[in-house]
Amino acid sequence: MSEPPLLKHTAVLREHLALAGARVADVGCGDGGLVRVMTRAGAAVLGIDPGPQQLARARAAEPAGDESYLCAFGEQLPLADASLDAVVYFNALHHVPVEVQGAALDEAARVVRPGGFVYVQEPLAEGTHFALVQPIEDETEVRAQAYEALQAACADEELEEVEEFRYRAPHRVASFEAFRDGLIAVDPKRRPTVEAAEESLRQAFMAAGEQREGAFWFEIPSRLNLLQRI
Repeated sequence: MSEPPLLKHTAVLREHLALAGARVADVGCGDGGLVRVMTRAGAAVLGIDPGPQQLARARAAEPAGDESYLCAFGEQLPLADASLDAVVYFNALHHVPVEVQGAALDEAARVVRPGGFVYVQEPLAEGTHFALVQPIEDETEVRAQAYEALQAACADEELEEVEEFRYRAPHRVASFEAFRDGLIAVDPKRRPTVEAAEESLRQAFMAAGEQREGAFWFEIPSRLNLLQRI
C-alpha cells in the first residue's frame, strides 16, 4: 500500500470545500487560525469554542475578513436550522466528550442546509508526534470513539459520507516551549502533568522533530471525513 500524500491541512480544506461566499462555522476553533484562513478565502466564518481563554486569543488577533466568535458547545449550537453551508470540525471532534459526540454531529447536520457539508478532520493515533503527546494524554481510545460517532452519523438519514481521505500533514513547531504551551492551551487541565514531565518531554521532542528552517517539523497522519446533508 502506498504512503498517503504529504499535504497541508489548508490545501486539503480548499480542495474539498468551496469557501468563497460560503457561510461556515468552525466548531472548536481554538485561537481562530483556521477561521482566518477561511475568511481570507472569502467565507463568512463563525468561530465557536467552549474555552474563554482560546476565544480571547482568537478575538485579539487581527481579523482577516468576515469573522466572528461565539462561546458555545458543539452539542448545543445556538444557530438556526439550515443556516450554514458548512460546519468544520478541525482536529476537534475527539475533544468533544464521548457521550455527546453523536449529539454534536446531529447539531452540525441540523444547522447545515440540505446539500451542505460537515467537514471533519481528525489526527490519527499514530506517528512520532502522537507518541510525544501520548504520555501526557493517551487519546487512542477517544479518537477511535470519535470515528465510531462519525460512522454512526453516516448511518442516519440526514448525513451521507462523500469521501474519506487519508494524508500526512506537515506540522511546524517553532520550539519546545511552543510545543509545551500548545499542549496546555488545548486543555489547561494538562498543565500539572506537562510540567512534571517537562524534562523528559523536552528530550523526546528534540529527538523526534526534524530541525530545519529554524524550527522543528513533524508529519501528522490525518483523516478527512466529508459528510453531506441529504
